[in-house]
Amino acid sequence: MEEIHLALAKNLKAIREKEKLSLEKLSQLSGVSKTMIGQIERGESSPTLATIWKIANGLKVSFTSLIYSPQPDATVVRSNDVQVLSEDEGRYRISPCFHFQEDKRFEIYSIEIDPKGTVNSDSHREGTEEFITVFDGEVTIRLGETEYTIIEGDSIRFKADRPHTYCNSSNKLARLSMTIYYPVN
Repeated sequence: MEEIHLALAKNLKAIREKEKLSLEKLSQLSGVSKTMIGQIERGESSPTLATIWKIANGLKVSFTSLIYSPQPDATVVRSNDVQVLSEDEGRYRISPCFHFQEDKRFEIYSIEIDPKGTVNSDSHREGTEEFITVFDGEVTIRLGETEYTIIEGDSIRFKADRPHTYCNSSNKLARLSMTIYYPVN
């Protein structure tokens, strides 16, 4: 909980100063006392959720923009820091590069499929889509009775809320990127 209050103090002050609002003006906009806002900014108060909502509404920002530390401008994911998961006796390898975040609605994977490697994927929840780009080799994606062969440099988007299969029927390693987009519930 302490981390949230530290983020709140820092974010509130930064947003208020960016908008060039005095404590008094923010108090008028939010209905929260000038004294309370000052205490929150100095980390001297643990405000209620209702108070944080009032301030967020007064600033016209999201609730989470006040309580979470901002993401850095850049995030580097080193390949040797990523856990590789495998299927099909190791012929299908998937590495999660960017994990799902509620505010982003997607996740990104790097995939390698050895020659003759195949993996079957169950349906994802309704409305889920996958975006695939093949960088090396070729991949055949089966959606029901329909097959799509995607070669180096090609991309495909498809509804992944039904069973689907990935297969490398070539004699060359296939390397691809997969983005999975999840709809809002």
